[in-house]
Amino acid sequence: MSPLCPMPPSWVAELTALMGLFSVQGAASRPQAPCPGRCCCCGGCGAGPVLTVLVWEWPSRQVPDFSRDVCCEQYGIAGCRLSTDRRLLSQADVVVFLHTTLPRGRDELPRDRPQGQGWVWASLESPTNTRALAGWNQTFNWVMTYRRDSDIFMPYGKLVPNRSATVSIPTKTNLVSWVISNYHRTQKRAEVYKNLSRYLHVNIYGKAAKKPLCKDCLLPTTSKSKFYLAFENSIHQDYITEKLWRNSLLAGTVPVVLGPPRSNYEQFIPADSFIHVDDFGSLADLASFLKTMNSSRYRQFFAWQKRYSVKLYADWTERICTICATYPRLPQGHLYPDLQSWFNT
Repeated sequence: MSPLCPMPPSWVAELTALMGLFSVQGAASRPQAPCPGRCCCCGGCGAGPVLTVLVWEWPSRQVPDFSRDVCCEQYGIAGCRLSTDRRLLSQADVVVFLHTTLPRGRDELPRDRPQGQGWVWASLESPTNTRALAGWNQTFNWVMTYRRDSDIFMPYGKLVPNRSATVSIPTKTNLVSWVISNYHRTQKRAEVYKNLSRYLHVNIYGKAAKKPLCKDCLLPTTSKSKFYLAFENSIHQDYITEKLWRNSLLAGTVPVVLGPPRSNYEQFIPADSFIHVDDFGSLADLASFLKTMNSSRYRQFFAWQKRYSVKLYADWTERICTICATYPRLPQGHLYPDLQSWFNT
């Protein structure tokens, strides 16, 4: 196989199986997949319809090269053409608007859209950290967020089956660590940390602690701790971020979570893979539990590694590509009449 068309990662097959094969009614009117002078890693060039997804404004200065079939090559999703070229507006099947790049008002977006074109509102932030949405009523057909009830579900991470996995626990040199970039005393996590630190020592890193960690230093640092404070900056249903997926589970440490209720976490990860602050009547009890845990009990928290591995969603290109896999199941002819009310529920 040509190096220009690498084999997709193992989780791609699982993702494809979950999402189903890509098919769209009325596909005959859409352009067929181009066949460049190289292999096509998605089952043959020109084999099916192409969905054009226009990202109105990319979230970073460095825009990927979309001249290549990135969704196919990198993520195994066929028939998906991404672009940031607004000249393709009239041709786009889907237009994606990231909340962080939205203009101040609806008047700054196109007034008319081609019949059948769907607009997507995409956001990774919680309602607490999202500015007023009232001005965007009757604007978007679909929402793409971390919430499981979104039209396009976009989690920060997930566990994927991995039958060959074995338990691997990094060497530990300290009890608890926490990486914090923005510390606000009014946040619940600040209050919990302050009170918890009365009973045990917490190794703090990050910009807020004036101990920033480089990108390649984060996981090696947190992996040395037995426990990691996966405290969310705000508490909302399904708002479970990289603090759990990357900083703790992927690093090989046990997450002590502060966020939505335990029952919500258990919809994402096994019940015996984490510790919830609410499991204890007091923070003194929590601290005692952490400090006195023996090695046998500690190892039980890693049983999930025998069946799963962590899959992170940290790349906006991958997130946008999933729209094509989800497209056949999206409701047609729908507009969110009150986006703010939906997001705040």
